[in-house]
Amino acid sequence: MRLLSPVTMPLMLFMCGFSLDSLAGECKDWRTRNPAWIFCDDFESSAALVGPGRYFEVDNNKGDFAAIVGVGRGDSRGMRVIWQPGEVEAGNLKLGFGKNPSSYMNRGVFPDETFREIHYRVFVRMEKGWQGAPYKLSRATVISGSDWSQAMIAHLWTGNQENLMLDPVRCVDGNNNVKCKGYNNFANMEWIGQAKGASRIFSPDSGGKWMCIESYVRLNSPGKSDGVTAFWVNGKLEAKREGVDFVRGYTSYGLNAIFLENHWNSGSPKRQERYFDHFVVSRQPIGCNDSPDVVSLSPAQATRGGALSGSIGWGGRVPEGSLGFDATGRMQFPPLAPNAASHGARKSLSTPIFSR
Repeated sequence: MRLLSPVTMPLMLFMCGFSLDSLAGECKDWRTRNPAWIFCDDFESSAALVGPGRYFEVDNNKGDFAAIVGVGRGDSRGMRVIWQPGEVEAGNLKLGFGKNPSSYMNRGVFPDETFREIHYRVFVRMEKGWQGAPYKLSRATVISGSDWSQAMIAHLWTGNQENLMLDPVRCVDGNNNVKCKGYNNFANMEWIGQAKGASRIFSPDSGGKWMCIESYVRLNSPGKSDGVTAFWVNGKLEAKREGVDFVRGYTSYGLNAIFLENHWNSGSPKRQERYFDHFVVSRQPIGCNDSPDVVSLSPAQATRGGALSGSIGWGGRVPEGSLGFDATGRMQFPPLAPNAASHGARKSLSTPIFSR
C-alpha cells in the first residue's frame, strides 16, 4: 500500500462524494433522508420565501434582508440582513407548522400534527468588525387564535448582552385559558425565569465566524411543571431551564411557529451585516452536521502522510480506526459507536489514508 499524493487525495475525496462543507446539500430530499425533520431551508431554492411548504410571512426590510449568493456557508446562498445606522427593525422570517388556528399561517408544513416538543437549528455569522448586541434572535411559540394570540413563548435573545439567553413566557391563566390576546400582549405575560449562556456570541472576536445555534423546547404535561427550554452553541450546552410550566393544562394547540428575527431595541450603532444559513426544525436533535455519509476535511489534511480528522453526522466524530480503500477502490471506514451520533458527541480519528 502507498500513501496518496497531495494531488490524488483531494481528487479521490471529490470522487467519493466528500465535501469541505459538511452541510452541502443538507436540504436535498430531506423528507426522505431525515424523516424526523419538520422543515429545512438552506436558502438555495430560487422559489419565493413565502409559499407552500415555506414561510407564511417575510419582512425583507425593503430588500435589506434577502437570500444572497456568496454569503452562506461555503459561499453558498444565505440570508443577509443589513442594519443601517440606528435601525431597529431589520426584517424577519416567520415559519408556521403543525396544527394552527390561522389559515394565514398554514403553509402545509405538517398541518395536522400537534407538536409538544421541537428542536430547531440555524447557523449565524456576524460580519468582521461587528459591534453591539441585537436584542432579538428567535422565538418558538404556541399560536392559539387567528388573531395571533399566544399560549406561551420561548425567547432566545440577548437583553443587550454579548451572550444569548433563554427567557420563557407563560400566557395561560389558572383556569387554563389563554390570556395573552393578540400578538405580544406584554400586559398579560408571565415571565418565568431567564437562563443565560456563557459564550460571547456578539463580541467583536466572533465576527466572521459561523456559529451553530440549536434550541430545544418541550411543553409541560397538563398540570405538571416538566417543561424544558435549552440551547447549544457549536454543540455545547449553553443554558437550560427544566421544571417549566409553560401552558398549565392548556392542550388545544402545540408549538406551531418559529420566528427568526433581526430586531435591535436600541438600534444598530453602525451599518453592519449578519447572515443566516441552514435553518432546520425537527422532532429530534439536529446537531451541526447533516448526514452520516458526509465527512468534512480541511485542505491541509489532504497531504502526503498527513493525519485525517473527519466530522460525521449529528455534530459527532468518526470513532478511532483505520480509513482505507477496499479492492474496488471504495473508501472504507469503521461504523460509528452506538453513542457517537448522540447530540454533541465527539470522537476523534487520526490516521493516514492509503490506497491499494
